[in-house]
Amino acid sequence: MIRTLALAGGLAGALGLSQFPEFSQQYLQRLSGALDELRGVVVAFDTTATAAGLTREEALSQVRGNAVTDELRETMATSIRRYERLSQDYDRLAQAGPLERLAQPWRFRDTTLVQRTADDFSPAVPVTPAGVVCAGLGFAAGWGLVAGLLYGLRRVIFGRQFA
Repeated sequence: MIRTLALAGGLAGALGLSQFPEFSQQYLQRLSGALDELRGVVVAFDTTATAAGLTREEALSQVRGNAVTDELRETMATSIRRYERLSQDYDRLAQAGPLERLAQPWRFRDTTLVQRTADDFSPAVPVTPAGVVCAGLGFAAGWGLVAGLLYGLRRVIFGRQFA
């Protein structure tokens, strides 16, 4: 029974993780689009600041005085921080192959982009080498997780003599 359930866990892991290469590619495309959009906003702000003889930080500090400008300053500062963060993630992910991306889950930290990618994602049969490797890793992880949990549970319930 444990082997059957572990096999089912392995197959579920293989099926799930085999989709990662294509999911990461689609996330990278969305990340690129978000960067293009934010780049225009940041460049326009920096150009305006430079024309006024100010640095970005100086210009941000001068956008204040009432509720509207205070909110505008916060929105712009948030957009700039997001642009810088996404730019770093994009540079690293674009240089990495699908298996290298698998080892960098913290680079998929924009929850809005991850959610939108997941909403539009359609699973497919993994026919690339990276998809096959991810399927194998997913199988091993799923099998190991289920087998470990079930063996541990059996040990707790029945004691050491049956383990």
